Amino acid sequence: MEKEFQELFQIRHNDDRVEVGKVLIAEPFLEGKYFNRSVVYMVEYDENGGVGFVLNKPLPYTTSELVKELEGVSFPVYIGGPVERNQLYYIHRREDIPDSVEIAKGIYWGGNFQALTGMLKAGKILEGEIRFFAGYSGWTENQLDSELQENSWMVGTIPTEILFSVPNDGLWEQAMSSLGGRHKLWANFPEDPILN
Repeated sequence: MEKEFQELFQIRHNDDRVEVGKVLIAEPFLEGKYFNRSVVYMVEYDENGGVGFVLNKPLPYTTSELVKELEGVSFPVYIGGPVERNQLYYIHRREDIPDSVEIAKGIYWGGNFQALTGMLKAGKILEGEIRFFAGYSGWTENQLDSELQENSWMVGTIPTEILFSVPNDGLWEQAMSSLGGRHKLWANFPEDPILN
């Protein structure tokens, strides 16, 4: 029994590689208000570092309340991460938004904000096609690699339907469980074991 307990708590990493379009799944004890039990969708990753957006930390505000240009457009906004929290970022499924960058098959990042505003106000973009984030999660050169070596993150994939479904209650548990094996146990581990 003691050997099984030690195995469960020692070897947690998976061997999947970080790539644009994959998710980082926080290990159960990673602390901090941004990354505790978070799932981060990666939109940029190379030798210079990485950029991603936390998918499962909604703000108590909508786009209409945060951005004057989007008055009347009440879409959910998520905490993307601790960097540039006063900026609005977005990923979407619309190839017709000018200047957007395709980061995975049928998934785009950014694009012309004026064109986006017009499309949103005309009702041409639905909630299931776009996600908004205040700020982003960023890593400098070698920083994310170090965090992966420390087992702070697991790497996984996420279906497009889930990526754009709102809300995402239980997303961290689903993502952790999808890794299989001992990760299913981690998915059910209480957030505060002392209260268990």
